[in-house]
Amino acid sequence: METGKEYYQLLKETVEAAFSAEEAAVIEKAFFFSYDAHDGQLRKSGEPYIIHPIAVAKILIGFGMDCPSVVAALLHDVVEDTPVTSEEIRRMFGADVQLLVDGVTKLGKVPLQNKEEQQAENLRKLLLAMSEDIRVIIIKLADRLHNMRTLKFVREQKRRDIAKETIEIYAPIAHRLGIRPVKEELEDLAISYLDPIAYKEIEDALADQEPLRKEFLDNIKDKIAIRIKTVVSEAVVQGRIKSVHGIYRKMYMQGKSFEEIYDIYAVRIIVDTVSDCYNCLGVIHDMYKPIQGRFKDYISTPKPNMYQSLHTTLIGKEGIPFEVQIRTEEMHKTAEYGIAAHWKYKLGYKDKEADKKLEKGIGWVKHLLEAQSETGDATDLLNTIKHDFVSDEVYVFTPKGDVISLPIGATVIDFAYAIHSAVGNKMTGAKVDKRIVPLTYAVKTGEIIEVLTSSQPGKGPSRDWLKIVTTNEARTKIRSWFKKERRDENIVEGKAEYERELRRNNMNMTQEQENTLLGIIIDKQKFTTFDDFFAALGYGGVILSKIMPMIKDEYNKIVKASQDAPVKYKQAKTVSSEGVVVEGISNCLIKLSRCCNPIPGDDIIGFITRGHGVSVHKKDCSNVPDDIYNCPESHRWIKVYWNSTVKAEFSASMLLTCLAGKMTMNDIFTALNAIHVTVQTINTRGTKDGRLLINLTIAANSVEHLKSVMTRLAKLSGVLSVDRSGADI
Repeated sequence: METGKEYYQLLKETVEAAFSAEEAAVIEKAFFFSYDAHDGQLRKSGEPYIIHPIAVAKILIGFGMDCPSVVAALLHDVVEDTPVTSEEIRRMFGADVQLLVDGVTKLGKVPLQNKEEQQAENLRKLLLAMSEDIRVIIIKLADRLHNMRTLKFVREQKRRDIAKETIEIYAPIAHRLGIRPVKEELEDLAISYLDPIAYKEIEDALADQEPLRKEFLDNIKDKIAIRIKTVVSEAVVQGRIKSVHGIYRKMYMQGKSFEEIYDIYAVRIIVDTVSDCYNCLGVIHDMYKPIQGRFKDYISTPKPNMYQSLHTTLIGKEGIPFEVQIRTEEMHKTAEYGIAAHWKYKLGYKDKEADKKLEKGIGWVKHLLEAQSETGDATDLLNTIKHDFVSDEVYVFTPKGDVISLPIGATVIDFAYAIHSAVGNKMTGAKVDKRIVPLTYAVKTGEIIEVLTSSQPGKGPSRDWLKIVTTNEARTKIRSWFKKERRDENIVEGKAEYERELRRNNMNMTQEQENTLLGIIIDKQKFTTFDDFFAALGYGGVILSKIMPMIKDEYNKIVKASQDAPVKYKQAKTVSSEGVVVEGISNCLIKLSRCCNPIPGDDIIGFITRGHGVSVHKKDCSNVPDDIYNCPESHRWIKVYWNSTVKAEFSASMLLTCLAGKMTMNDIFTALNAIHVTVQTINTRGTKDGRLLINLTIAANSVEHLKSVMTRLAKLSGVLSVDRSGADI
C-alpha cells in the first residue's frame, strides 16, 4: 500500500457518484497530497492516519457538501500535524480551500494561560472563520464526529475530556445549526463515555422493548398510512426512536422514569405542502387522543435553527404514548441537515431565498462575536455555548410579532438583551401580555413581551441584574456596559471587593508586600495598572473567586520570603515614620489595622504579629479582647501612642444610614469635594425597611477632622445617621 491507491478505493466510488470528473480529479489530487503528508503517522487505533481524513470526507459527501469542502476535509490536519504550510495549500488547491483549512486548524503555539483559555480562543477562531464561511464549522463537526466514533482507543482521562468538550460545545453548535443526526450521535457517544452505567441502563431498557417496539411502531405506521393516504396520497410515513441522550436528559436531569417519557416512540409524516401538514394533523387527532399540552407548532413558529414541524403526542388503545411529527420534504431536509440544506455555495446559481435563510441561520454567530468583542474575553463565548445553547427553549414574541427564543428560566431582562444591547441598557420594566411584571419574571412560551425603556441620558443597568439574568449573553452585555460607562465606580467597587476578600482570608500584609502581590496579579492577568485590574473586578470582567487560588499561592510565597529573610523592619508607606510610637521598640514595621482604621486622636493599642511587625487597633475595636492582660496572647499586646507631630492622612470609615430614594452618590461627592476630602471606597446596600446603608472610607488626618466630616454629611437631606462603627456592610 505504498502508493495509497488501495486506501483511495475506500473513497473513490463515493466521490465519483457525487462529483463531476473534473471535481473528482481535484479530490483525488488532495487525497494523495494528504496521504504523502501523513505518511508514517498512525492513529491511536494503530491504523494509518489517512483513514481519518477519508472518513471525514465521506461524512461531508453524505451532507451533500461541495468539492472544496471535501478537499479541505482531506487536508484539514496537514498544516497542524505535518510540515506542510498554509501557503502550500493555497498554491496547490487555491485560496478557497486554504481558508477552510485555516479555519479548522487550531491556534497552535499561542501562549495562553490555561486549558479553558486555550479552548475559548480555539472556539473564537472557529466562529470567526465560520462567520466568513459556514463550511468551516460543518467540516469541524464531521471531524469531531469521526473522532468520537473512534474515541475508545484514547486513554481514559483524555477520552472523558474530549467527550465533555463534545457535549458542552460541539453538540450544542450542531443543534443550533439544525444538523440533528450529528447532534444526536455526538451526544450519545459523549454520554457513553461520561456516564457509561446510565448509558447501558437506557440501552438495556430499549433492548428489552425491542420486540414490542417494532411491533407497536409497525402497527401504528400501517394504520396511519392507510388513513393519511386517503387525504394526502403522496405522504411518506416513517418510525423513529428517541436518542439515548434525549432519554438520558429526561431520566437523570428531570428525574423521570423510563415509563414517564412520552416521546420515546415517534412517527414521522412527510408531505408536499404546508396545508397538507395541517390536514394530516386533523386526521391524526381524529384517530388518536392527543395528550393535553403536548402539541407544538414549529411551522408557524420555527426554532432558531430553522427547524419546522408539527409535533403532537398521542395515546392509542395500547396505552402507550407516542409522538407524531408532520412536515414537508423541504422541512425534513432542514431538520436533517440544518444549515447545510440552505447553504448558498451548494447551489449552482445565486438564490436570494437560500441566502436569506443562511444569514438567519448563522446570525447568532455574529451576535456572539459582537458581544465578545465588547468585553474582549473569549471565555464569554465558551460560557454562552455551554450554558445558553444546551437548555430547553421557550419561544416568546415581541409586540411586532417577531419570535425570540430563550433558554427555559430566562427573565424579561434576558429578553431585552436578546433584542439588542441598547434595549437592555435602557430597560426600566416590562409588560407580559399587557401586564406589568417584575424584572425577575421568567418568560413562558407564547407570551408577548414589551420592554419599557427610559429616554433619560445616562440610564443604564443595575449591578443587581447580574444576579437576576440567566443567559450568559445578557450577563456579558451588562458587564460590557459597566466596563465602558462606569470606570471610576468600577475601580471603587473592585478595590472594595478585593480588600474584603483579603480580610475574609486573613491575608495581612505590609503595604510593600501588598503592592508586590498586586504587581504579580496584574502581570498574570495581563493588566497595565492596579486601577485596570480593580475596574475589571468591578464590572465582572475578572471573577475574584476564580483567581483566589493563584493569589493565595503568591501571598504565601511573599510571606514566606519575608519570614525567611533576616528581620529588618521598616516603616509602612501609609504611615509617616513618626506617626505611631511603639513603647519599648524602635524602627519597627507598623501597620494600621483595616478592621477599625484608627486615626490620630483615637485611643490605640498595638499587637505584635508574626512576621508583620506591629498591627495598630483602636482600643474599642471588636478584635481587641476586653481584658488584654488575662487573654491567651496577653504578651503580644503592647502600648502604642500617636506622635504629636504626625501630618499624614489615614483611612477612616463611617456608616451612613439614609432614606432610599432621598440620597444619591452625587450628593455625597459634592459635599466632600466642597471640604476637599478624598473618597477612598464607597459601598451601598438596601435594607428590608426601605433604608440605604452607605459605607464610606475617606482620607482623614485626625479624629477631629473625621468628626467635622461626619457632621457635614449628617446635615444632608435624607441622611438619618452617621456612625463611625460598623465599617463593613
